[in-house]
Amino acid sequence: MADKQISLPAKLINGGIAGLIGVTCVFPIDLAKTRLQNQQNGSRLYTSMSDCLIKTIRSEGYFGMYRGAAVNLTLVTPEKAIKLAANDFFRFHLSKDGQKLTLLKEMLAGCGAGTCQVIVTTPMEMLKIQLQDAGRIGETDEREVGIGREAAQRKLMPETVTPGGPVEVKSPTAIQLTRELLRDKGIAGLYKGLGATLLRDVPFSVIYFPLFANLNNLGRRGADGPAPFYVSFLSGCVAGSTAAVAVNPVDVIKTRLQSLTRGSQEDTYSGVTDCISKILKNEGPAAFLKGAYCRALVIAPLFGIAQVVYFLGVGEFILSFLPKREN
Repeated sequence: MADKQISLPAKLINGGIAGLIGVTCVFPIDLAKTRLQNQQNGSRLYTSMSDCLIKTIRSEGYFGMYRGAAVNLTLVTPEKAIKLAANDFFRFHLSKDGQKLTLLKEMLAGCGAGTCQVIVTTPMEMLKIQLQDAGRIGETDEREVGIGREAAQRKLMPETVTPGGPVEVKSPTAIQLTRELLRDKGIAGLYKGLGATLLRDVPFSVIYFPLFANLNNLGRRGADGPAPFYVSFLSGCVAGSTAAVAVNPVDVIKTRLQSLTRGSQEDTYSGVTDCISKILKNEGPAAFLKGAYCRALVIAPLFGIAQVVYFLGVGEFILSFLPKREN
């Protein structure tokens, strides 16, 4: 990815397209990850990723696996745009006379990009998690309290009364959740879990960027030649999944902190340290690895798809149809 000289507009297009395709392909696995991470020992509903997806389809239908996908599809392009533009900015200011960046400077550029990215990532994940977890909460309350499924989900979802008919239970939309958060807590409501998001995304960049660069360099053709496409593809998958699993404990904390609604028997948390102590006390250290393999399965294809989009030069192809500015 780094071997070709690509203009910033082309990078933004490539990043946006890769994000849109990636979200569409792996979103059901991401939903399973969120639900697995959020369930606590006292209200365990799913035993594995496949069990979660099967139960989701049975209770919510096929499109239940795509709860919250619209939020990601809407915000993934500006998220990638900020990350790529920030990475270019930091790389430019860290380089000297066009010389190749050292490993440390590459890590610093990645950290800077990850830090800027959370401007969009935090509210995006905040809304996505509420939508993804709504079905799990309804299932949990139904099982624990013995109430019907519609009654359980009525606690979470707005109701529409049909004249002369039964109450229709509707899923909350991202716009409804945004309005509610802004009304009750202001802009800070959308940025709940910001610290945990930084603690996840910055270390992810520290691990991913240098690991990808070193793995990619192993497959170069000669000293100055580019790496073959399949080497870059595999390097992105390995580096992405490795970084994802490494920061999974922080991802569990972030998911728990950003979840606004819980089952009747589930713990609530006041902050990062409170979340860590309660998880260790009530669930043990293994709880920090909940959903780790799901997260690896989500991240690896995302970076693989990004490599395909960059290799095909989709951004440059689209820009070639735009009228060029004459000097």
